[in-house]
Amino acid sequence: MKSCKVRLEQIAAPENLREAFLRAARGQAHSAEVIAFRARLDTELAALREELLAGTVEVGRFTAFTIFEPKERRIHAPCFRERLLHHALVGRCEADFERWLIDDSYACRRGKGREAALRRAEHYAARHEWFLKLDVAKYFDSIPHAVLLAAVERRFRDRRVVALWRRIVEAYETAPGRGLPIGALTSQHLANFYLGTMDRLAKERLRVAGYVRYMDDMALWGEREQLREARRAMDAGLAELGLKLKGNWHLQPTARGMDFLGYRVGPRGSRLSRRSRRRFLRRWRGIEAARETGGIGEVQAQRRVLALAAFVRAARGETILQRVFGDTSGAGHRARTASTAAAVGTTPPRTAAPPTATTTSRATATTTSVSASPSAHAAGREGPTD
Repeated sequence: MKSCKVRLEQIAAPENLREAFLRAARGQAHSAEVIAFRARLDTELAALREELLAGTVEVGRFTAFTIFEPKERRIHAPCFRERLLHHALVGRCEADFERWLIDDSYACRRGKGREAALRRAEHYAARHEWFLKLDVAKYFDSIPHAVLLAAVERRFRDRRVVALWRRIVEAYETAPGRGLPIGALTSQHLANFYLGTMDRLAKERLRVAGYVRYMDDMALWGEREQLREARRAMDAGLAELGLKLKGNWHLQPTARGMDFLGYRVGPRGSRLSRRSRRRFLRRWRGIEAARETGGIGEVQAQRRVLALAAFVRAARGETILQRVFGDTSGAGHRARTASTAAAVGTTPPRTAAPPTATTTSRATATTTSVSASPSAHAAGREGPTD
């Protein structure tokens, strides 16, 4: 592993801190915390620079809250000043993390989001008869600080940069010496970096025919016996990192379909998983109910439905939008609302759709989907009891 030449002076450079402020404030312009920080921007940035160079910067101030979809998670969002610090650090170190990761590793990388991972999974599913689906048990909560920081130390030459990473990592723990906070930018990049050794195990040592990782969700394709051996090797590799496989791993024929990132992936493409389909219907009904009772306006409803539909459209074989909303392209049917029309890709007169929509937020950027797999007794299936 080649070491990185990034120096602390580059992280603390005034221009880097100012750029980090702009990235951290994106989408938060009306936040009271951001407004107050901007009002004394030069003073705040100068103080942060001085603390960085002196090694006294304060870290570990979080706002904690719980989200419940796709499953219950405790989020720890750093205060704005610390979020700015994270952007300044990651902005300089991201390129080095990028060089360590293989092409088939996704999440927290430009051009390698959820949909790109889905497309790659479809590619492998169309070419191989068997898949192995793995993920890590309580991944963020389980990462051991000592092993992670040893890898970081090997990566960076400047000991002051290593010390800064150490301060950030050790400011939070779920158990003595373990855990990264979900909701922090640094956590996303460190967690992705940490499993880079598993990528190289799969591709360089095991030489599996197909491999895709999205954070701690790992999918492998190939011959059945090769995948059996790969599961044992990956289990051992994770143990060396102080981690454990989740008990619901699956070795199945690709034709049965694999739950991955909220989709069901098979040789003919992808569709929503059963869990994602139920979640879509529940959210859409909630939006419609809020619109009809006046809880939200038509434009706000349209924006929410657009964001909801963007996740669905990524599944090339999914037809739920047409089944739920109908076809608004023909003269024989008209959308009941602007939000309905937006979901199926049309815009009714006098209601302009927002130019873009996204389904990823700070609070959910690193969450993974829970499988809704076929019965453990289905023929041809192998799982934890194998």
